[in-house]
Amino acid sequence: MTENTDVVVIGGGYAGVMAANRLTQRDDVTVTLINPRPNFVERIRLHQLVGGSHDAVVDYAKVLAGSVRLVVDTVTRIDAAGRRVTTAAGNTVGYDYLIYAVGSGSADPRVPGAAEFAYPIAGLEEAERLRPVVEAAPATAAVTVVGAGPTGIETAAELAETGRTVTLVCGEVLGPYLHARGRRSVAGQLAGLGVTVLEGPDARVTAVTPDAVRLRDGRELPSTVTIWTAGFGVPDLAGRSGLSTDALGRLLTDETLTSVDDARIVAAGDSAAPSDLPFRMSCQAAVQLGPQAAETVLSRIAGEHPSPVEVGFVSQCISLGRRRGILQLARRDDTANRFYLGGRPGAKVKEFICKSIVWQLRYEARHPGARSWWVKDAKRQQLLRAKRDGAPAAAEQAA
Repeated sequence: MTENTDVVVIGGGYAGVMAANRLTQRDDVTVTLINPRPNFVERIRLHQLVGGSHDAVVDYAKVLAGSVRLVVDTVTRIDAAGRRVTTAAGNTVGYDYLIYAVGSGSADPRVPGAAEFAYPIAGLEEAERLRPVVEAAPATAAVTVVGAGPTGIETAAELAETGRTVTLVCGEVLGPYLHARGRRSVAGQLAGLGVTVLEGPDARVTAVTPDAVRLRDGRELPSTVTIWTAGFGVPDLAGRSGLSTDALGRLLTDETLTSVDDARIVAAGDSAAPSDLPFRMSCQAAVQLGPQAAETVLSRIAGEHPSPVEVGFVSQCISLGRRRGILQLARRDDTANRFYLGGRPGAKVKEFICKSIVWQLRYEARHPGARSWWVKDAKRQQLLRAKRDGAPAAAEQAA
């Protein structure tokens, strides 16, 4: 008689759902997904939730395999020795294997007043809390968005399109990931929406007050609503549970996504740091890492050696309101190239990608293991060799 294997997945985001669905390939594997919310959150649509054009949630019944047991709770501790997790509700859940996919959230801003007076937007509850604040503000009220990555750009554009007066404070440069050509396109489209963009070292926020934002050069910008999108952090669950992490708190793993401390624990998504060379925090990486984490577990159950992680990138998509956007094409190693698609075509591609990701989750739920990511980055092995040989500059390029 075949022995049943219990696998617990912590976190129901893109990586966690993909992992849970992939695990259902085997009938002798029982999968439990533990997540704080009863619905799947489309994090790449949270700026739309704030702007009022989307609710950014999907029923788990639509994206999760029917055989996966969903537990709505928060894991507070991992007992690796006892192979069990404890939840906020006081329950314990045992496991044979654990997939750590807790994702990421807002980072501690570490700027005076930011935690008290600025609104983060990295999580569902944060976006839901911000939306009525924006709606209650007068139409002419000054809105300041701090941080010029995709989330900051998208939030600024979404609100400006509704007629809000928006200033985007970049800190250094607008869209640091973008190629110079793509950056110029984004700058032009933001200007067309009426967004004021502040760049350069003097455009760093040094303090936030209830009604203003102070910059390094002494300028004080009136701000009725300040939105903070600068930086992401990860939950400290791994560290609190005695597991090895990188400086940001991501679980340290080998190239098979297996914890360096415990062969029964595998990581995926934003909270994973394979070989201390983590991939960019993104949905694009998560939907690849989730299935590969599951394949690592399935290989160990089958008594086989897991394959090393393979992740490739193709682009970065940024919406600029509902009618504009950019598809910034990239090399497989996640560096932007000179090619991009902007304007209305860029917006259509971004919306197609948002819908296609939910489709990927649904497809994996119905046909686990049938599809794999076709783009792979051949340069990772070079970076790993450079890291082993003591060339940190080369290694850091991949992070």
